[in-house]
Order: sequence, then structure tokens, then C-alpha cells
Amino acid sequence: MKRHILLIEDNEQNRYLATFLLQRSGYHVEHAADGPAGVARARQEPPALILLDIQLPGMDGYAVARALRADATLLSTPIIAVTSYAMAGDREKALSAGCDGYIEKPIDPDTFVAEVSRFLPVDNVRTAP
Repeated sequence: MKRHILLIEDNEQNRYLATFLLQRSGYHVEHAADGPAGVARARQEPPALILLDIQLPGMDGYAVARALRADATLLSTPIIAVTSYAMAGDREKALSAGCDGYIEKPIDPDTFVAEVSRFLPVDNVRTAP
């Protein structure tokens, strides 16, 4: 059984690395390259978890998180900010926008999957199509 993750990330190298690491650990990963596409994709097929870049074209990750939280079907879906924003207050800003967690970039290939996995509740598993 694979867990379905939506990765909203505009940088191709970041998408590749995160996808490679997650798929190697048995996750099914779908992508959206900008904020509006990410919101649409999440609404179309709600994932078990959303990984969200903050610096996105179209709408930033904070606006994406707020839009996702405004959708009743996505209220319990964990949203994890994965961002290079690492200044004082950035974590709090992401959490107040509706994110459940925060992972700093560059991601650590040795710990990334474990960090992501801890946000996936056992009862919120959705298998890949």
C-alpha cells in the first residue's frame, strides 16, 4: 500500500529529490508546480499529506495553505511547509497560515522521509490510484 502525497513545488531539482526519496520509501507522489495548480489538484483528489513550498508562482505558500484550510474536505489533511525561509518568525508564519509542520531546505536526504512520515497519521492513509 502506498501513501499519496501531493508535492507543491516549482523548482524541478527540489521536486526530483523529494520525489525520489519518497518513492524509494513506498510513497506515491503527485506534483503541482504552482499555487493555483496545487490547490486545484488537492481539491480534485485529496492526498494523505501535502508538502508545500512557500516561494511559489501564482500564489505564495501562505495563500495556498489558507485556501486549502478553507476547504472542508482538506481540513484534516496535514500540510507541511518545505521551505528555504528560515529566518526568525518564518516557522510561526507558516503554522499560522494553516501548516501543520515545517521542514527547512535544503532537505537532508538522510532524515527527510522520517520527518515527513511523522506527520502522516495512521488513520489518514489514502492509497494511490
